[in-house]
Amino acid sequence: MSGGYTGSWPMVERWTGDRIRATLYSDPACPWAYAESPALRVIEWRYGEQLEWRLVLIGLSEDTSRAAAAGYTPVTSAMHRLRFRDLYGMPFDRVPKARLSASSRACRAVVAARLERPGSEFPVFRALQVANFTTPFLLDDDDQLRDVLAEVPGTHAAKIVERIDSPEVLAAYELDRAEARSAAGSASELQGKARNVDGVVRYTAPSVRFEAGDGRRLEAGGFQPVEAYDVLIANLDPTLARRQPPDDPSVLLTYFPFGLTTQEVAALMAAGNDPPDRTRAEQAMMALVGEGRARQLPLAGDALWLATG
Repeated sequence: MSGGYTGSWPMVERWTGDRIRATLYSDPACPWAYAESPALRVIEWRYGEQLEWRLVLIGLSEDTSRAAAAGYTPVTSAMHRLRFRDLYGMPFDRVPKARLSASSRACRAVVAARLERPGSEFPVFRALQVANFTTPFLLDDDDQLRDVLAEVPGTHAAKIVERIDSPEVLAAYELDRAEARSAAGSASELQGKARNVDGVVRYTAPSVRFEAGDGRRLEAGGFQPVEAYDVLIANLDPTLARRQPPDDPSVLLTYFPFGLTTQEVAALMAAGNDPPDRTRAEQAMMALVGEGRARQLPLAGDALWLATG
């Protein structure tokens, strides 16, 4: 996956409390998290730098034994991807993979990127998600990890993969896993959006917790409509500026230089609670391509739309 990401998630080393902190609990192996991408893009666009994002890796699987015991195979996994594609609109590859793969090494690659260059964990995570669901990529194959990360601008792919098993990355990864497994008694658990599969209650991907500077916290557990995020943010701080969909959709490709899928564009172009209009979004992107202001990369039967230049 290529996309030229240069940064649209505002990150600082220490939260000062003057913005709402958004903590995303996720995992590159989770199809729900990938399918939620359009809603997350909308929230990033609407509130911009008024939100400060953190990414906490859940670590859904250390090996494939649990998935295999549950009856998952490369074929059944491909069938699930088709269901997500049809229901939620993100591009999913229908070809079965060579084998099942666990997410731990990919999660640790994201952690290694964060330690190497804070903020880079977001484009690395995005690249791993897209590769996982639209190509034969295996999350636990170091050579393939290196190849995917090499396409993320500004990322030292070889160094990141070399650090996956380092003590500092393992320690940081375990801290992420522990935080992700702190959902007991939470609103997410009340809604049935948490899981207990290894003796503790964990957040499911993609859960988002919003925190105001005065310590108030609200959370949206698991897969949610964009309105759920929007209403939590608005209640935490009704003085925020809220950006509307742009008149010129090329602005979106500039704001999200890592590229947007058709469903993400459709969600970003929708006004208020209007449903995304994929046909309108695709036509708008094709017009930009014709004008030389955008380029189209094929992506699992769909497209990744990127600004030119």
